[in-house]
Amino acid sequence: MQPLTLGPFAVERDGALRPREPHAPPALSFHWRGRRFEAAVVPDGLRLAAIAGRIPSTAEAGADRAGALATVRTLPEALPPGWRVKLLPDHRIRVEAEQETPAAPTATRLIAAMVDFALAMDPYLDQLEGVSAGPA
Repeated sequence: MQPLTLGPFAVERDGALRPREPHAPPALSFHWRGRRFEAAVVPDGLRLAAIAGRIPSTAEAGADRAGALATVRTLPEALPPGWRVKLLPDHRIRVEAEQETPAAPTATRLIAAMVDFALAMDPYLDQLEGVSAGPA
């Protein structure tokens, strides 16, 4: 039996999601607290990412740019093991995590991982909002 095609995914008989095109991992995106989140199916599991905020410009009156930069510097030590933070060239703050799965993830597992990641991000989003580094 051929896998069912569901957008960028091939859904196997057991419900496992597999990329239809290996060089372009399929991803789902959603918004949480005004931020863009993404979950991609990669060969070893899932890649989760969020644009957590943005360093304010010096032109933004009342923005705590120094506090935002200091907070971003402390994030790598504060984040759960395996999570990474990147400051992108346009001053957006990207947080990434990978989740290994013993087998190809199912749709249920993908959505559960997305929700878990978004909820785990909450305290860090609060911290960034407290120093003017809210949604991009």
